[in-house]
Amino acid sequence: MHMQWINSYRIPFLTLISYVPIVATVVTCFFSVVLARATLRYVEATDKGLALAREEFEREWSPDLHIKLERVSATEARVIVTNLAKSSVLLQLLQLRKLSHATPFERCRLNDPLVGGMTWTQEMGRRILACTGAEFEGPIAASMTFYAAGRMFRTDWFRSQIQVRDGRIVKLEPSNMPARRVRVVERKGPERRREFVQDVTADVAPDKIDKKPDENFFVTGA
Repeated sequence: MHMQWINSYRIPFLTLISYVPIVATVVTCFFSVVLARATLRYVEATDKGLALAREEFEREWSPDLHIKLERVSATEARVIVTNLAKSSVLLQLLQLRKLSHATPFERCRLNDPLVGGMTWTQEMGRRILACTGAEFEGPIAASMTFYAAGRMFRTDWFRSQIQVRDGRIVKLEPSNMPARRVRVVERKGPERRREFVQDVTADVAPDKIDKKPDENFFVTGA
């Protein structure tokens, strides 16, 4: 009887042995799916982290200037330019205009570096009064063109409300922030930069003293 009992359980045991590869395949597939889902979640988290890091990097290092017109006295006012980014820039051209005019009335050529997080100021009372005239009340706008990372940028127009009476500045207050960030100014030739940038450590060549830059290079508009 003992041998019969063994023979009765031999077939189910062999059948169970044959199911082992199938069970192993199912378990392998299950763990493969689990690992694939974990890998996808890790890739998504990595992509989000890279996107946040890229956004933070662009926000910190992309050039961004803030311009403010401030009244000093009845005959004097100053322009305050703040570099909100970490990268340094080279100020090139400050433009002033009344919003009723399509083109800038005053252009002040510069060649001043501005380190990130620092402020640049300059007295502009005479130029502002030349732009507004002896009697004026309304908005006046300022824009800055500058170099950063080998490219030329231009800020949007920063507006201020000004009141001038008898050639005296009665009121000068900022009115609003610009709606757009700085934009890249497209150059129309490989040698265009030479007309605006001067090396502060080198002497100006005598044959280039009377050379007048092409002022049509700077795009104007509100």
